Amino acid sequence: MGIVGVIVAAFMAAGTGVFDHWVDLLICGFSVVVFIAGGNALNDYIDADIDKVAHPDRPIPSGKLSRQQAFISGLLMLGASVVASMFTLDPACFMIVLVACVLMLAYETLLKQRGFIGNLTIAVLTGMLFLLGGAAVGDFRANIIVALMALLVSVGREIAKDIEDMEGDEGRKTLPMSIGVRNASIIAAVFFIAGPVLSIYPIIQETYGILYYLVIVADIIFLYCAYAVFKDPHKAQKNAKLAMVCALFAFILGIAFV
Repeated sequence: MGIVGVIVAAFMAAGTGVFDHWVDLLICGFSVVVFIAGGNALNDYIDADIDKVAHPDRPIPSGKLSRQQAFISGLLMLGASVVASMFTLDPACFMIVLVACVLMLAYETLLKQRGFIGNLTIAVLTGMLFLLGGAAVGDFRANIIVALMALLVSVGREIAKDIEDMEGDEGRKTLPMSIGVRNASIIAAVFFIAGPVLSIYPIIQETYGILYYLVIVADIIFLYCAYAVFKDPHKAQKNAKLAMVCALFAFILGIAFV
């Protein structure tokens, strides 16, 4: 999925010209895969004690890896993602991957337990995938709007997930635990609405073709998520994923049929 994300983001930035940058796309795809693997390994290391009860089939509690092996492999894979990005033509690829690795390390070791700042970190990493795809074809600026949209609605989805998981999040200072479910729902709703508001900007600028107007489907779903998060946060975060897919299709079609 990470590789698909990079390819889609690259197409958004360069259209059919994406095929002229296939080497950098391969390198960025590799960087994303080992980055995700490294992040997962660090997550297993950090959550080893929790996983003994909650996820006994994961590598450490099942005995497939020791905590030290998971920690070392996580750092090595994050390092490999940075090194690989150095071989791309656009220096922005290296900077994006480097910043992403710093954020991932900060999230797993410090920010995950700190509520909203952790939500924001994951949302930023989501948006950075689109910037990396643009950088792979030499123009990360072309994807700034879609990256911001992904960031905004991802914050809403992360908060909705925290509301849904309140019973199992003892020991964490999640946003709903800190300010209450209703106040957290209001903030999630604001972010769900902010995405559709931002989606109007490309229409005003006439950036994409007429099929981009299909983004209204995603916008309607996001607005529904803003309503649903107050009554059913699980439904809100699930539908937010569907809306993200719809929005991506709108961007792709808007570029393909300019």
